[in-house]
Amino acid sequence: WIHDYHLMLLPAMLRSRRPDLQIGFFLHTPFPSYEIFRCHPNRVELLEGLLGADLIGFHTSGYLRHFRSTMLRLLGIESEINTIPTESHNVTIGVFPISIPIDKFEQQMQSASFKRYLQEYRAIYADKRIVLSVERLDYSKGVPRRLDAIERFLKESGRQDVVFIFISVPSRENVSAYRELRQEIELRVTNINGQFATITGAPIHFIHQSIGFSELCALYKLADVAMVTPEIDGMNLVAKEYIACQDENEGALILSEFAGAAQELHQAYLVNPYDIDRMAHALGEALDASASEKRSRMKPMRERIKRYHARRWAAEFIETLQQVAAPHHGFMEPGRLHAQVLRDFWTRDHAALFLDYDGTLMPLHRNPADAVPDAAVRNLFEHLQSAMDRVDIYLTSGRSPAEMERLFGDYGFHLIAEHGLFYKHPTAGEWVKFDNNADLGWMSRVENILQQYSDMTPGSEVESKTASLVWHYRKSDPEFGRWKAHQMVDELHELLANLPVTIHHGHKIVEIGSMLVNKGAIFQHLKNLNNYEHTLSAGDDESDEALFRTAGSNDITVKVGQGDTNAKYVIGSPSALRELLAATLQHG
Repeated sequence: WIHDYHLMLLPAMLRSRRPDLQIGFFLHTPFPSYEIFRCHPNRVELLEGLLGADLIGFHTSGYLRHFRSTMLRLLGIESEINTIPTESHNVTIGVFPISIPIDKFEQQMQSASFKRYLQEYRAIYADKRIVLSVERLDYSKGVPRRLDAIERFLKESGRQDVVFIFISVPSRENVSAYRELRQEIELRVTNINGQFATITGAPIHFIHQSIGFSELCALYKLADVAMVTPEIDGMNLVAKEYIACQDENEGALILSEFAGAAQELHQAYLVNPYDIDRMAHALGEALDASASEKRSRMKPMRERIKRYHARRWAAEFIETLQQVAAPHHGFMEPGRLHAQVLRDFWTRDHAALFLDYDGTLMPLHRNPADAVPDAAVRNLFEHLQSAMDRVDIYLTSGRSPAEMERLFGDYGFHLIAEHGLFYKHPTAGEWVKFDNNADLGWMSRVENILQQYSDMTPGSEVESKTASLVWHYRKSDPEFGRWKAHQMVDELHELLANLPVTIHHGHKIVEIGSMLVNKGAIFQHLKNLNNYEHTLSAGDDESDEALFRTAGSNDITVKVGQGDTNAKYVIGSPSALRELLAATLQHG
């Protein structure tokens, strides 16, 4: 297992000598964009050196994307998101965000020396709020700009209750550029302290030396705010070390969006380190945040690093080195929906309209809670209400009954929640559970698998429903999230082949539900119960395909958006479907 950019030539050298070896390479720094990397005079040799590895790992999907783009543009090698073909072998590439040995921090926080330092520092800074910065003295860490932000914050706020502690570990002091950086920083600290110092103390404590582990953990624990604002950083483990010591979730983290850790720790106060105003403002936000806000931000970040620790990072890299990547799946698209189909439908007797909501009537939102009916949807609903004397209207969704009631309860439509598990008639006071006998014993096992993928895919999360589990990756890097979703689906199909479950890969989600609970089952039940002779159903993802497959010859089925489908018709977007439905209703 070869580590970091100093040894980029080594994988190919090893493979030429020992082709029987399994060779892994991990890059601890950012891989730059093609526009930067192409300037290197030995760019081709460096890339060819890396292609000797079986597995190349990166901290973030952005670095992986830069690498693939550079391979394509410099070597002309087309690649999948996880595979680069070479003449001798396929190189697997992957994202493995490095972490910390959190158990070592937790053990240290139980030690006598830690408790002694914590007590000592609490006494020293009893009347101060502490903002902590810890890093090697390096030009990439953005210290001068951070000092600019601190100066602006002190000028604008006038606060004297804040002390800024800089732990600056000496680095490359024999290099003139680093000596000049130190001199610049020390001069800036002196100027700021000269402006804002009082008889009782100076605002910035600059410590240009290493400190012991117990002392460091005590400062991490005590600090009200950690300010980690590098101009660029492969990961930045200081942010994770600070979180590890916040065992009571009392602190706040200001984090550069250009640190790799920002992809995982998105609950932090993310800042552009080149934006001095925003950094100064973030200082005020973090210092003035309520206890509940700090807990809501810190708790999920701490849970993340407790699950995805250093040993797990290493184990997953080694395990992946011994695996073969899963293939992708392709999709197809059939023909188009036209107005005459709808005009004919509105004239039918004993008819029903089944409309999915998210992705079908309303475009998908990064935050599903934001997908409330807008003016265009409300306008369509008004037109649909005018047709309710001759057509039954059903709104279906994967949302909970409570959400469905809140969003659509006033329109008088039939409501179907959680993809068919719950149903509510417009005049009924209570929801009806469609199947009380569904076997849900598989849910805990599957939830563990989904959580593992969530840990490996920054920005993703797991949602637990009554009879299904959903893995959301809307906030993940789109290309990486899509690849992990395909990988997850393949794994789940293999593991759950003999269990009564269905697996739906929808728009930015993977949903696993009971085989007995789906839109197709409740569609058939309601169709038979009400003797509908004609139905029109519209949906956008795999959860709607179960309905499309069960539809009869008189039923009209519509797929919204791209993708292979069992529907008879397709239409390009939610807005196109809304406009066509409204227009054909309005003009008869």
